[in-house]
Amino acid sequence: MKTCLLLLVLTAATAAPLRAQNIPATAWSNPRRVLPDKLREVPVGLTLWHTPNPNYPEPNPDKPGAFLWKHSTFLRSEVGPMEVVECGSFIWYDATGWKQNMVETPAEFAELFRCPGGRLQPGVTYSFAKNYRYADNARQLYGGDALWYILARDAAGRLYKGLGLLETEATVR
Repeated sequence: MKTCLLLLVLTAATAAPLRAQNIPATAWSNPRRVLPDKLREVPVGLTLWHTPNPNYPEPNPDKPGAFLWKHSTFLRSEVGPMEVVECGSFIWYDATGWKQNMVETPAEFAELFRCPGGRLQPGVTYSFAKNYRYADNARQLYGGDALWYILARDAAGRLYKGLGLLETEATVR
């Protein structure tokens, strides 16, 4: 009984600060750990990167007064053929930490990264060439970090991840 009561007290004590900080439990329940929950304890088997990084806004030539952050995202399987399960990103722009930003289905990934059927071949680099962020005006220029991820399974059903941090800045250069 004492053990159950102690566990209940410890659970309540650790959960309360998370609620007080308004950290969504579904994305990032443990601020003492760097990764959002969905990405923890999944082995790395993909290389994911962005360029240029850090990334700075520039005037949008198609929309006067607006801005865009131009960057590309690249992905490569390092452990063999795999099938994409999900891709997406988390964003960090304030003290509450990671928030789920976007989630793409395997079909959406296949289109964005020009990867037929979402099937990754080892050693082949796939690219999301115009992975841009947009702002309608200068008031919407803010810096923050985006943690892009890809989850994929190999033929044996093992899940792997790839991670790529993109630093987006607020200063127009």
